[in-house]
Amino acid sequence: MKKNLITAILMTLVTTILFGLLFPLVITGLAQVLFPKQAKGALMTRNGRVVGSRLIGQSFASAGYFHSRPSSAGTGYDAGNSGGSNLGPTNQSLMARVQTDADRLQAENPNAEVPMDLLTTSGSGLDPHISPEAAEFQVPRIARERGLSEDVVREAIRQHTEPRQFGFLGEPRVNVLELNLTLDDISPKPTIR
Repeated sequence: MKKNLITAILMTLVTTILFGLLFPLVITGLAQVLFPKQAKGALMTRNGRVVGSRLIGQSFASAGYFHSRPSSAGTGYDAGNSGGSNLGPTNQSLMARVQTDADRLQAENPNAEVPMDLLTTSGSGLDPHISPEAAEFQVPRIARERGLSEDVVREAIRQHTEPRQFGFLGEPRVNVLELNLTLDDISPKPTIR
């Protein structure tokens, strides 16, 4: 009995040191060497100030900015509360939220079908991307609010459209933060209403 207890305690100590300390340090070190930008959060800066991460979505309130997907992570894009809402398709609060968002978006662009990713949240609630179709849907509002031609806005979308990873994984996507920062370079920042 005493021998088994000593063996169990030693195994606990060895595995704790090995997998709780050494393994995370090795993986963190490798990440810092092989993927330094991503390991540091892929932070984006403007004028020496961090404005966001390329990897985590954020909310844009002004009508002159592209809007991200809805987020179910805490109060919105809260990485500490990452996760889906787990609401089923028949849940009344989910249906009400989707209908409210659909009505608002349809009023913004009455002649276009609302892309699904502007109505649904991602599994993590932190998705920094929208589909090229969701970006295209927002072009009339952005062009009007910024005083730009729709062609200029579409060209910015085209420049920021990322293809499928390795040519076959995922779908084409547009990083909302990068696109909005490009718009700020092209045209003055819109005011928040």
